[in-house]
Amino acid sequence: MIANVLAIAGSDPSGGAGIQADLKTFSARGTYGMAVLTALTAQNTQGVTGVHLVPPSFVADQIKAVFADVRVDAVKIGMIATAEIAEAIADALGAFPSVPIVLDPVMIAKGGASLLAEDAVAALNHRLLPLATVITPNLPEAAALLAEEEARDRQEMEAQARRLLALGPRAVLVKGGHLNGPESPDVFAQEGSLMWLDALRKTTRNTHGTGCTLSSAIAAELGKGENPARAVQLAKEYTLAAISRSDDLSVGTGHGPVHHFYPWW
Repeated sequence: MIANVLAIAGSDPSGGAGIQADLKTFSARGTYGMAVLTALTAQNTQGVTGVHLVPPSFVADQIKAVFADVRVDAVKIGMIATAEIAEAIADALGAFPSVPIVLDPVMIAKGGASLLAEDAVAALNHRLLPLATVITPNLPEAAALLAEEEARDRQEMEAQARRLLALGPRAVLVKGGHLNGPESPDVFAQEGSLMWLDALRKTTRNTHGTGCTLSSAIAAELGKGENPARAVQLAKEYTLAAISRSDDLSVGTGHGPVHHFYPWW
């Protein structure tokens, strides 16, 4: 049976991140993708120039419409933008506690634009983190969720992962791509265990949408029945390969997208 996976996130008209990256990833991982929009953005590979929010009640209406008709095997949450949208998503998903949820706490776009209001962090922490099967913050996002300084090494990453776990999610993946050095280490923590996922850093400008892609790949694997640890491993392998083949594409003049369909093109 083909898994059905729902993304709740913002739109990227240039196709590299957001809902567009989510749907490409779901398809590439052999699942059927669905999409609930939280925001429209005006952006390209150079950055974000505008954001138009979807009313929170309509975000909830979209979620309810999908669940009323379709079996949902997993959910990925990306850009939520505001506390009100976070509350609407939490209220709508709270009725389906058995569905795995991957939360990618999107706060800042690759070009530096803020994609999350300051007052939304508290709502994210108190309403969405406890619903999540896996959360996937990068180092700045992990620091913002904890109101701490950004981790500077593996020891601090591990400590922050454990503190994030205490906020309620079943598992935490803290991404270390912002660290200096030839490697890009991620740390995965769940109750009673901790796992490092190391990879050599590839020199490329084509990293637009990597966080969206990774979190969506995790959701796809959870939807297919994988446990969180295995889902994270498979998703990271896929995302790294998509990055390594990104230079096959010629999209934009800034941070280009990863190559979601590298196995077939």
